[in-house]
Amino acid sequence: MLEINQLAVQYGDITAVRNVTLDVYPGEVVTLLGSNGAGKSTVLRAICRLVYPSGGDITFNGQSLLTYETRKLVGLGIALVPENRRIFPALTVTQNLEMGAYGRSRSYIREGIEETYELFPSLKRYARKLAVGLSGGEQQMLAIGRALMSRPRLLLLDEPSLGLAPMLVDQVFEKLGQVNLSGTTILLIEQNARMALMLANRAYVMESGIVTSHGTSEELLADEQIKNAYLGMQTI
Repeated sequence: MLEINQLAVQYGDITAVRNVTLDVYPGEVVTLLGSNGAGKSTVLRAICRLVYPSGGDITFNGQSLLTYETRKLVGLGIALVPENRRIFPALTVTQNLEMGAYGRSRSYIREGIEETYELFPSLKRYARKLAVGLSGGEQQMLAIGRALMSRPRLLLLDEPSLGLAPMLVDQVFEKLGQVNLSGTTILLIEQNARMALMLANRAYVMESGIVTSHGTSEELLADEQIKNAYLGMQTI
């Protein structure tokens, strides 16, 4: 579904990403692991055309994304849940969801909202509440629901557990598992390596802008170097 080939991205004289190659197949959950500054978010920004590659190519279902404007990507079936959620705080929960299906028919929007409230029942209770008043976990679920309103084939997520209490992290990842089971392919950036690898089929590890290892989640969970670097003493 998604193929990144020899991607390079520069910020001025600084090379943030170089020679990154990865792929995502339909129905998979793939996670991109690495410490802060490894280049993970830059890869997502390049997919979404928020930064312009200095080399390489990105294709989605065989079409190069380098010729597309960011606003056109949702029509291809790509949606992003950005880091720090980026909800609209002065809009209600329902209005935030409607923004996720901007330009669609009223019937399409109604159906999407019903599906979102079925996936996230707590949001339905706050349908008319301003988003700024939601808890961090509820805001993250709202950001995911907003992205799902466009019915994406590929859902990109940037640090969905950031700032959440452990119990809420479990809830968010449980919902992501349901989203994937419903047929949505997921590319996930996540610093909680344990949770990410438990959800994902495959994983790539980035350091200093390059991919240093990749494999199935089971392979990386058994890798002593990965355990020491990203899992610590956590029990899997």
